[in-house]
Amino acid sequence: MNVLEDRGEEIDASELEALRRCLAIGDAAAGTTSPNPPVGAVVLDRSGHLVGGGATQPPGQPHAEVVALNQAGSTATGGTLVASLEPCAHHGRTGPCTDAIVAAGITRVVFGSADPNPVAGGGEEVLRTRGIDVVGGQLLAEVRRSALGRWLTATELGRPHVTWKYAATLDGRVAAADGTSRWITSAAARADVHRLRAEVDVVIVGSGTVLADDPHLTIRDGSGELVPLQKVRLVFDRRGRVPVTARVRDHSAPSIIWCDPLPDALSCLYEGGARAVLLEGGPTLAAAFLEAGYVDRVVGYLAPALLGAGPTVVGDLGITGIDQALRLVVEDVRSVGPDVRVTAVFASQEEAATAAAEE
Repeated sequence: MNVLEDRGEEIDASELEALRRCLAIGDAAAGTTSPNPPVGAVVLDRSGHLVGGGATQPPGQPHAEVVALNQAGSTATGGTLVASLEPCAHHGRTGPCTDAIVAAGITRVVFGSADPNPVAGGGEEVLRTRGIDVVGGQLLAEVRRSALGRWLTATELGRPHVTWKYAATLDGRVAAADGTSRWITSAAARADVHRLRAEVDVVIVGSGTVLADDPHLTIRDGSGELVPLQKVRLVFDRRGRVPVTARVRDHSAPSIIWCDPLPDALSCLYEGGARAVLLEGGPTLAAAFLEAGYVDRVVGYLAPALLGAGPTVVGDLGITGIDQALRLVVEDVRSVGPDVRVTAVFASQEEAATAAAEE
C-alpha cells in the first residue's frame, strides 16, 4: 500500500510507521540534546524489517542516524534509513551523518523535515549525488507537533521555543483571594509538570511567583527524588526582590537571576544553546511574554474547582473587544488525575479569522 504525504512522493506503509516511530523516539530524547535537535532514526533492512533505531545523544555524542546504523550493523546494507530530520552534511562536534549513511550501504533515505540550519542542512542533495534515493518532507504536520517541531521553531526564530504552562481552577483563578495557591491541581498534574520540565532546557518564572510560592523549579522522579539532569532556573527580577534564601538560589540546579529586559534573556539563552523553555511565571510575566509574541505553545491544567475571586491566569493584555482575542488551536485534551490538561498552539491568521466569523 502506497501512502501519499506532504511532498506528494510515495512512501510505503512500513516507512510511514517507521517515521512515526522516529518522532516518538525523538520526543523521548527531548531536553537532552540541545543545541542539537531531538531526532529519532531507524533502519529497515532490504525486506522492510526494523533492524536498528535510536535518538540523538547529548552534544558531542552520536546523532540518531549513527546510533541506528551502529545497531543495525551489516543488516543496513541495501536497506532504508528513516529519520525525523534531514541527515546533516557538515562537520561539527561529530562527522556528517551523510558519510555514515553512504558507508553503511544504505540505498534509500526517508525523512520528515528539512533542516533549516544553513550550516547543517543540505544532506538531501549530498545523498542524492551519492546515488541514494531520498524522499523528504514527510508528515510535516506531525513533525511540527513533536519535540523536533519545537526545535525547528527555535532555529527559525533565533530564540528558544516557549511553552507557557499554568494551573488554574475552572473559573480561571491561579490563586485564592488571600493569595494562597498550593495546591490548585492534583499530585498527578504536578507530576506531569515535572515531565514538561524534563523536556526543556530552561524553566522561567518571575520574582512575584518566587515571593508568593518560593518554588524549587527542579525535576523529581516518581519517588520524589531529584533526577540527575536538572535544568537551568531563570527568574526575572528587575527590581532585585528575590531573597538570598529563595529555594531557586540553592545548589540543586543551575540558577540565573535576570535583571535585564525580556528579549535580551531569550537571545542569551539561545546563544547559550537553549532551544526550548518552560514559562511557569504568574499572570504578569505571562502577559509580558504574550504581548511580546514570545509564547509558542500553551499547556493549561484545569482543576475541577471554583474560587470566584483571586488572580486570573493572565494579566491585562490591552484587549478590549472579542475581535482582538488571541486565538488558539487545541492540539490535545486529556485527563491527568482529576484534572484536565489542554495543549494548544496559536492559530494562523486564516484559522483566527474563521473562528471569529463563526461566532
